[in-house]
Amino acid sequence: MKIALCLLGGGAMGAMFQIGALAALEDTVENFQVNDFDLFLGSSAGASVAAGLAGSQPVQRIYRAFLDPADVYFGLERSHLLRVDLAEWRRTVVSATLALRHGASSLLSGRTREIPARLSEELDRLYDSLPAGLFTLDGYERFLEEFFIRRGVPNAFSAMPRALRILAHDLDSGDPVAFGAPGFERCTVARACIASMAIPPLFSPVRLGDRHYISSGSAEVEQLDLAVAEGADVLVVVRPMVAITAQSAVPTGHGERDGILAMHNPASYDARRGMLEHAYRHTRQALARAFAERHPALERAGFVPRPSPSLIPPSFVVTPP
Repeated sequence: MKIALCLLGGGAMGAMFQIGALAALEDTVENFQVNDFDLFLGSSAGASVAAGLAGSQPVQRIYRAFLDPADVYFGLERSHLLRVDLAEWRRTVVSATLALRHGASSLLSGRTREIPARLSEELDRLYDSLPAGLFTLDGYERFLEEFFIRRGVPNAFSAMPRALRILAHDLDSGDPVAFGAPGFERCTVARACIASMAIPPLFSPVRLGDRHYISSGSAEVEQLDLAVAEGADVLVVVRPMVAITAQSAVPTGHGERDGILAMHNPASYDARRGMLEHAYRHTRQALARAFAERHPALERAGFVPRPSPSLIPPSFVVTPP
């Protein structure tokens, strides 16, 4: 039986949900470790999680690291992500200045018949000069490379203990790309991760060779087709971007909505802890119901419930003196 893990995107808080859900899966299923999956697939924020797990990093260790603000296991800081793309802005300033200069020359030339066409041309040039992204992910790539070195995670797809596929989109052709698959395994894992995270206009496209890549976006569900094409018999899919039933509704200009946890700042310790524990509890409860109903997917995967009545996350377990 070949089992694949598909981690779809959902931003930083989505990655927290995936980690909490996978920690619950490990605690609920008897004799099973998340690192035992045969194939790991990830996109956007799920790409980094998939890379760490395919590189044999224990999900319980990652879970504990994000629960403890003093834990430096994965010392991600805001500066690693929100770094202004200076090269892109320099190109924008130069191109915009030239477009404005040409436009002004057209207005002052006195050739009234040519003005509309010339202005239209310069407006197109001005539009093309706009930055492709506000921030660059190069800092996050270097952070991932250092994390891989410290934790013994290979930065090459061929050296990964388990098969890893990271999804992105070719910016020019629009075709989906699975880094790690035949023909796309030469780039580093860290570079593939940031290519999968690049969402314009927030993050600039990532260049690999003579091509540019961006996040797979809504087409990330192609992970499922890819997993089946590579021979997976069972898919475990963690998709954070679905409706969340929260304890209280979120007041908005259009009424009240659920999903308050997903709206918190991921840099906040309380927000991370809340999302991790929500995902842990939700997943354990969902699995308990599925086991009670003898869900065929669980039986097909050979998942057997671990005899444990507790739904309390590991962070809440208190050892008596």
